[in-house]
Amino acid sequence: MSEQPQSLRALFESAENARKELASSRETNSPSFQENLSKTIATYEECLKISEQISLFSPNESLEDISSSDLQYLAIRHNLAELIQRISTPDVSSRKASILIARDHYESFLKVLDSYDILGASDSKLLEAYNEDKANFSTANTRDAAARRDAKIARFRQEKDLKRKLEYLQQNPKLAENDEQVVRDLHLTNLAFMVFQTFQSLESMAQELHIISLAPPAPPPGATAVSGLDNRQDSRDKDGYSERLDGQYAGLRYSGPILSSDGKPMRPFTLLDSRQTLKKGVFRPDHSLPTMTIDEYLEEEKKRGGMIDGGGPQSAMQPEPNEDDLDAADEETMKQRAWDEYVEENPKGSGNTLNRG
Repeated sequence: MSEQPQSLRALFESAENARKELASSRETNSPSFQENLSKTIATYEECLKISEQISLFSPNESLEDISSSDLQYLAIRHNLAELIQRISTPDVSSRKASILIARDHYESFLKVLDSYDILGASDSKLLEAYNEDKANFSTANTRDAAARRDAKIARFRQEKDLKRKLEYLQQNPKLAENDEQVVRDLHLTNLAFMVFQTFQSLESMAQELHIISLAPPAPPPGATAVSGLDNRQDSRDKDGYSERLDGQYAGLRYSGPILSSDGKPMRPFTLLDSRQTLKKGVFRPDHSLPTMTIDEYLEEEKKRGGMIDGGGPQSAMQPEPNEDDLDAADEETMKQRAWDEYVEENPKGSGNTLNRG
């Protein structure tokens, strides 16, 4: 297998260099990025076509039969699927088609590695779980939250160890110059790291496909939003009443919880970035600022009935009587007489009879 066409080596190196350039780019939705992405995908597809024409990998072989230099070509389908996932399209049906194509490449990648016994014990169990239920696949398929968290942590640590080992081998190329076993170990470690990424991608794609299935169907060709509005208006009576709920309460079909009890999305949702909100609050004081002045607060309390006028030294000041108001003078005189009679009938201390001997 070491006698491979020179074109496959050149194409694969060109595809790898283009893939690394795309990985360092941040403008994934720009036209130039998508154009370079399409060219890179085409190059990997050509590499895959050549490898199949020359039967580079055969099911009748074992892992020992593959040369160390040919191990790198096992990653063609993984890299191809990873790039297809990055295709940007506003159309839901096109996005679904891209996901299904990428999923097929991931499945073929795992199938070939499994035929060569490259997958570990835990990865083989995950592959069986995936083949049993692709739509609900999860890397930690358990209902116990604690066990699910432990499984996630264990896989994260394994992935971290593989990544550390891979970086060490890549940063020390002199180790592989005169030692074929180091080259072989480098490629196998890289494949093991790709297996972790593959299962994570399969899990995220299952969730995205579920969300796409909940999306409303696309309008037929030629239909516009205005015509749909006219249809809703035509379905109403002259009074404006309609038995249809989709026009008045279009958001009800997306009501309810976002995630189920086992963490699966139940309806489409959008993740909002709160960094700007946090950024605005960086230079704010650590105490609550007043929203109104004291005078405004007192005025609001008076309107609400929480305050009454009177009290204090001013309450002891009696208004000067009006000598011309005879009715008011008679009323004050009768009030004073009633008070004097009450004082005479109830002397001070007459009501306290509890402590008398």
